[in-house]
Amino acid sequence: MTDALNHARLKLLLIVPHPDDEVYGAGGTIMEFEGAGQPCGLVTLTRGNAGRTLGLCDTPEQLAAMREVELRACLDVLGLSVHEQHQFPDKALKECDLNELTAVARGAITRHRPEILLTFPPNGSNGHPDHQTTHLAVKAAWDSLPPQERPALWYYAGTSAPEDDSLLPSWLPANLKRDVTPYVTRKLQAIGCHRTQALSSVDFLRKFPERITTETFYVVAE
Repeated sequence: MTDALNHARLKLLLIVPHPDDEVYGAGGTIMEFEGAGQPCGLVTLTRGNAGRTLGLCDTPEQLAAMREVELRACLDVLGLSVHEQHQFPDKALKECDLNELTAVARGAITRHRPEILLTFPPNGSNGHPDHQTTHLAVKAAWDSLPPQERPALWYYAGTSAPEDDSLLPSWLPANLKRDVTPYVTRKLQAIGCHRTQALSSVDFLRKFPERITTETFYVVAE
């Protein structure tokens, strides 16, 4: 699935591996920008077909189809209409050609000329290999651009050190906090659209309740 892409310059472009990666850490920011007439865009690299089904479907293909519907519903709540869906293998991005992933990221950046580019930090936030591989591809694409054409680069970031010691060496603490309290109701509704990710949603709410109202990022210095 690839939505018709708007080639006007975007305020924010997110490049993430899975359906649902767009909403937990940036849903309020997306709604704020969109509400101010500053369009945002999303590139989703996989269909999420290797995730948990929670008994809602039986096969990976059914899961992919369900997650596509969930993502569209989530984006409708967020007000985001510029979306590009790819079909790289879920939970196996590290086995893909990094040059191909980088080319996808660079192509999206070049088309949309975003003011801000958002993706995962080096440790993938939680160590997920798909998150880490996405970071490598997006950072390589950003590095390959002439300095004057590079958008501001933001990473998802928390305010406390990760519990997993193996993630500490590449941890980047948040240096930007954005109050998204006015958008909490819609953000929770958007999270709830991802029914197949109910356990992930509950874990996020349990571990990081403060990030529902305050979205935190690491802004990369030039």
